[in-house]
Parts: sequence; structure tokens; C-alpha cells
Amino acid sequence: MFTDIKSATIEVWEHRELLEQLTRRDIKLRYKQAAMGFAWAVFMPCLIVLSGLIIRFAMAQISGQTLARVDIANIAIKGVGWAFFVGALGFATASLVGNSNLVTKIYFPREVLPLSSVGAQGFDTSIGLLTLCIILPLLGVRLHPSLAWVPLLLVLLVLFTTGVSLFLSCANLFFRDIKYIVQVVLMFGIFFTPIFFEPAMLGPRGAYIAMLNPLTGILEGLRLSVVEGHNLFYPMSVVVKGVERVAWEPWELVYSGVCAVVAVLGAALMFRRLQHLFAEYV
Repeated sequence: MFTDIKSATIEVWEHRELLEQLTRRDIKLRYKQAAMGFAWAVFMPCLIVLSGLIIRFAMAQISGQTLARVDIANIAIKGVGWAFFVGALGFATASLVGNSNLVTKIYFPREVLPLSSVGAQGFDTSIGLLTLCIILPLLGVRLHPSLAWVPLLLVLLVLFTTGVSLFLSCANLFFRDIKYIVQVVLMFGIFFTPIFFEPAMLGPRGAYIAMLNPLTGILEGLRLSVVEGHNLFYPMSVVVKGVERVAWEPWELVYSGVCAVVAVLGAALMFRRLQHLFAEYV
């Protein structure tokens, strides 16, 4: 198993120039003849954030509360992370089928195709993150030591996204229905991932169920470390409607980290074991 993963890693590294070229190609194709150009990289996360603000405002109105600046910051930081995940999966799922001419004609590590989709989405997300760096101070977010958690959380987000992308691109090659299933799941997935709300709002049982989603620990970790200034080594509680509830437990980060590593290693192994069939099914 580890021999297959090691050989796949070495091959991808040896073809890193090809990966870079394909990533550049994907970026150019996304914005070719687009009137707004790279502004779309900012617009899409902003659309997610705006949708979240509308929902959060409605929730605040029902409960007789006001929408605070910190709520906007919470949705913004998690919205950018969700936009990366959704965008990468959307493009990576069809990456093998969409590049059938390359898959059937020349040999190269097929992993670079979904990886280039993740890389191209990473470019979009970097623009979104730079925009966040400008907006968050205006929302009252300040520099604090807990920001040191951000690089680790972003790495876990990329690893988990890469693993799921490799799996779905491979599965879609054998079962073309996967592409449509992914579109539906991603469309409604935002309502089952705490982007517009915090898990503590769901009560103890609801929060536990929400945390089974590996993305929850990553996105909540980003929110707490960036907006709340919380050290993720320690648990955190909040008061919701007069009741103290758990907002964070350190095991959530461990769980998300394990899921991210297992996802990328498992998907890489599956990819390596099945890639000899790709040319036949593409």
C-alpha cells in the first residue's frame, strides 16, 4: 500500500512542471472571454457570504436579536473555505473525462488532472483570502497569537479536498452519474455544513452530528482562531439562550486531521490501483 502511495508521490513530483502547466491552463480557461475576469474569484465567495447574511439576518429577526459584525466575519471566513471545497470538487470530478485526449494518448501520472483543478481553485481562494485580509479588520477582527493555527487548518482543508477530488474524479470515470450526484450534494451541502450558523446553536446532539462532517472541525477552527482569537488546544463554551453549550473540543481538530490524511491516502491508493483501466473507460 505504502509503496503505491510513495511511487505516486514521486511520479507527481517528477511531473510537477506538467502539473503547473495544467493548473495555469485551467485558470486561463476559467476566465477566458469573461467580462469580469478575475473578479469572479471574489464574487463567488461573496455570493455565498451574502446568502448566509440573509439567512442569519432572518434568524436574528425571528429571535429578536441584531446581526453583529462578528456574525458577518464568521460567515465570511467559513464561506471562503466552503467556496474552495465546492469549486475544487466541481471541476475535479469531471477532470479525467474532460481530458480524455490526454488520458488515452500519452502516459503521465493521471493524478495531476484532478490536482490541477484543486490548484486552480486554490488560486481563486488566494484572491478571496487577500480580500478577507482587507475586510476582516473593518469588522473588528484583530491580530492575535491564535492566527498561528490558520496555516495548519488550510493544509487540512487542502488535503481533505484533494482526497475527495481524487476519489470523485476516479469514480466519475466509471460511473458518469457521479457528476450529477455531486452537483446535487454540493448544492444542498451548505445547509448541512455550519457555514451560516455555529454548531452550538443546534444543541448538544445536533452539534455532535454536525461535527461528524470533517469540514466542520476545519471551518469552525478557522472561525474560532481568526475571529474569536481562541487557542484550539483548549475547549471553549458559549451561552446560547441562557444555556452554556460546548463550542469547541480539541478532539474535533484531531478528528478532522485524521479524516483529511485518510482521505488523501485512501484516494491516492485507489487512484493508483485503478488507473490502468482509465484509458478503457474514458
